[in-house]
Amino acid sequence: MSTQPVAGTDLDALLDLAEDALDRGDPGASLRLCQQILNNTPEHAGARFLGAESLRDLGDLEGAEDWYREVVRNDPEHSPSWSGLGAVLFDQLRFEDARTALLRAIRADDANAEAFYWRAMLRERRQDIRGARRDFRRARNLDPERFPMPVPLDDATVEAVVTEALMALHPTIRAYLAQVAILLEDVPDIDLCLQYDPPAPPGEILGYFSGMSLMDRSIENPWSNLPSAIVLFRRNLERIAWDRTRLLEELRITVFHEVGHFLGLDEDDLEARGLD
Repeated sequence: MSTQPVAGTDLDALLDLAEDALDRGDPGASLRLCQQILNNTPEHAGARFLGAESLRDLGDLEGAEDWYREVVRNDPEHSPSWSGLGAVLFDQLRFEDARTALLRAIRADDANAEAFYWRAMLRERRQDIRGARRDFRRARNLDPERFPMPVPLDDATVEAVVTEALMALHPTIRAYLAQVAILLEDVPDIDLCLQYDPPAPPGEILGYFSGMSLMDRSIENPWSNLPSAIVLFRRNLERIAWDRTRLLEELRITVFHEVGHFLGLDEDDLEARGLD
């Protein structure tokens, strides 16, 4: 890669290409272009910010954090970097640090939709559902395309969809599932997120199976026959759906996904069946 100085107009063109790459879902290409700009102009704030966004899309949360922090170190009023930092801190389970970053984002720009969206997720974790709704509404009003309002999911709807999903299964499987409790919780706790490697972002877990699968049960190991449970996370399901039809479909898929774990299927098996 060339390290020769690049003219300002060329840097602008590279940054436009990086932004286009990110918009079309190619964060790797975007990051390479940002790095090319930074190799020539290390203080280029636009490339540093766009690179942070690219690293975040690539799942490199620590790398994204470092790049966001570099931007706000040089420009403490750069609201998009504060909200991006808040988002990656949230996904790293550092909730108090995330709250501080999001408050800085809102203080710098009270029209930052992303900051209100992620603050709403923090409020959900504190059981401040009314406050979360207010922040989700603010995010939706500021940027309805990126941040649609979550669709409420009541207990009766969950029960109806779960019943319908179970009735679609073979009677033998339903008989086994009669001993599996299906529970509804708001959000996953930190301990569950830490069971994954790397830790799972707390806003992305829709459900999980707790207990031994049918394949792992045995007479020799009585502990393997303790009651199992399928847990669904209401707030996460609400946020991934843009309308009620999609919400119900995501709930149905999540139920089948966790039933698959109960039957002993791994993530590759579930992906092959369209239940990832």
